[in-house]
Amino acid sequence: MSALPPPTPLTEVTGPVDDAGFAAIRAAGKPVVLRGQVADWPAVAAARKGDEDIVRYLCREPTPRPVSAIAAAPSVKGRFFYTPDVMRLNFVRGQGRLENFLADLLRAAAMPEPPAMAVQSEEIAPLLPAFARENRLALLPDVIARIWIGNRIRVGTHYDAKENVACCVAGQRRFTTYPPGQIAGLYPGPFELTPAGVPVSMVDPTAPDLDKFPLFAEAARHAETATLEPGDAIYIPYGWWHGVDSLAPVSILVNYWWNPGQPDGVVSPYEALIHAIAAYRHLPDDQRAVWKHNLDYYAFGDREGSSAHLPPPARGVLGPPSRSLFAQMKAVIRRALD
Repeated sequence: MSALPPPTPLTEVTGPVDDAGFAAIRAAGKPVVLRGQVADWPAVAAARKGDEDIVRYLCREPTPRPVSAIAAAPSVKGRFFYTPDVMRLNFVRGQGRLENFLADLLRAAAMPEPPAMAVQSEEIAPLLPAFARENRLALLPDVIARIWIGNRIRVGTHYDAKENVACCVAGQRRFTTYPPGQIAGLYPGPFELTPAGVPVSMVDPTAPDLDKFPLFAEAARHAETATLEPGDAIYIPYGWWHGVDSLAPVSILVNYWWNPGQPDGVVSPYEALIHAIAAYRHLPDDQRAVWKHNLDYYAFGDREGSSAHLPPPARGVLGPPSRSLFAQMKAVIRRALD
């Protein structure tokens, strides 16, 4: 075990940003805290009155379907993660009524050592239509809003292949971010079994074992952090790693994922990564070097330069993106895998 310097503060702006300000933030390509961005939400006003008030606000309308929830024993201390052998997750999943979950959440708040519990990533509009109408993010009017509800839990450091705005409604949430280039120092876990849908860092940033994860010392130099209060939001760019700690017995977050600029019908980059691992990882080193050149040229280099020498009708898979072109590529991939 070894102590590391604490993360540096994230960049912050105060007061709601408008569309132009948000465009400038996105263009800079770094996480930014948006203090007070949703301070006028009725849900935030209810949360500021107390835990029972925000629960009553959520329960004003009956929910039309069950929600999914996860829970873990008090011994995990809120960290949804793996069992020590990394072969299973350390929590269980279930379904039930949101109203019952919220009642259990309030009961757990009175326990000295409560279980960890959370409802995660539920789409708000079909579940809580009144909440959706009353609490809207003007910056992203057409993006689906999702709600996250729980107690003092820790979500492992992970990334999303989307841009993200997360809005704190109740309690406090501490975000710690790392640039995409620090992936080696974050030691991603398995692809096949993940607590968060994508590989999570195997490092516990609150107690990093530098003998086991020595490269984390470099990743930690790039870490930035901030704690959101009710009414605050954070912008996280595409692919940035982030860990999230909920710091209150009743914590509620609303987030918005979106992916502007991704062509319609494009092959999933995440699935393509797994395909690339299957294709290249176990080749001899000299062959891997050849394919690295090819990938740099065709996939990550100058888009126009790799096809400009060909007449447009002959460019095939190197032509302009379109749904029909991606459909052709997917058909080729399926045949190749068969």
